[in-house]
Amino acid sequence: MSKVVEKFLKYAKIDTKSDEASTTVPSTAKQLVLGNELVKELKELGLKDAEIDEHGYVMATLPANTSKAIPAVGFISHMDTSPDMSGTNVNPQIVENYAGKDIVLNKELNIVLSPADFPELKEYVGKTLITTDGTTLLGADDKAGVAEIMTAVEHLISHPEIEHGTIKIGFTPDEEVGRGADYFDVKKFGAEVAYTIDGGKIGEFEYESFNAASANVTINGRNVHPGYAKGKMKNSILVANDFIGLLPENEVPEKTEGYEGFFHLNAIQGEVEKTVLKYIIRDFDRNKFEARKALMTETVNKINEKYGAGTAELDMKDQYYNMKEKIEEAMHVFNIGYEAMESTGVKPIVRPIRGGTDGSRLSFMGLPTPNIFAGGENFHGKYEYVPVESMEKAVEVIVKIAALYAKKAK
Repeated sequence: MSKVVEKFLKYAKIDTKSDEASTTVPSTAKQLVLGNELVKELKELGLKDAEIDEHGYVMATLPANTSKAIPAVGFISHMDTSPDMSGTNVNPQIVENYAGKDIVLNKELNIVLSPADFPELKEYVGKTLITTDGTTLLGADDKAGVAEIMTAVEHLISHPEIEHGTIKIGFTPDEEVGRGADYFDVKKFGAEVAYTIDGGKIGEFEYESFNAASANVTINGRNVHPGYAKGKMKNSILVANDFIGLLPENEVPEKTEGYEGFFHLNAIQGEVEKTVLKYIIRDFDRNKFEARKALMTETVNKINEKYGAGTAELDMKDQYYNMKEKIEEAMHVFNIGYEAMESTGVKPIVRPIRGGTDGSRLSFMGLPTPNIFAGGENFHGKYEYVPVESMEKAVEVIVKIAALYAKKAK
């Protein structure tokens, strides 16, 4: 069993599920369990400055082994797993020499990982897959990235003949609830550029992300006895339905792809007196993004015109912006990553992230940070899996990036 697999299996069994409803930092104390374990392992590797701060951020430095003037390069992954599914008692299963057929994840519950539902499985025939047991997520998002960085650091230490500059390691909490960069101290981290190891399938390399905003719409109704409601009741649920219908019906996640943006209604809570609609707004183009926010405001105004002032209230906040704006100012960070993939036999798949990573915000905090594959598929659910070979290639790419910065130094 390779080192990256050993590390991943160990980390996957530590429950680090984050909680979007929590007001603590990190959002769940159990994330600190993995953070402390990583600090312990980093110190055992000889990284004396490894530490975890009061917010759960882990940072460490692998010193340069050359006197060349080389930019300090960071590698970052997040420790938490998605709130979408349980991360308790994760029980990874290993499928060797995958034959391209159905994989029974849980016989008792009749849960099957099938290429009929997930055609990309056919791309991994002959590979070794790590899957769930059908009752939890796996946590490859992003513990595969964590394991890959840890393995790459260990490899660089054990192979001093590989010349490299200062390497900065960062592991963040709460990325899955949009707070991964909230307390990230860029100055303390000390890198000039960085890479998040947080992408999906092998070869993914992304330097474009959505511009993102959240929008909570509260519909205020009026409840009276339904037998005497004519002319008096204002059913907030029905008003909310009217609001939903005013937004473009085809500009939703399930009907968009590529560079297309959307309005996503991801939660609704309601009764006659009050209904709350929770939206996220996404677009790659900044002008279109601003237009989407304007449409949201306009739609609230239409509801108030129709049903009376104060019927609809809007709380809208920007979350992050397209990191392309900042990475284009330092394209060498992308070019070196691209070269590292090609030189390790990985075909780069350059496409926009239809989501966000810590790098989306870090790039606007002065740390240009594109996103590299970690290897997993079907994140956030019981059908999640990761090919061992993809994780091993990610380790090679990290090592090669470190070596290329040294090679290109004057």
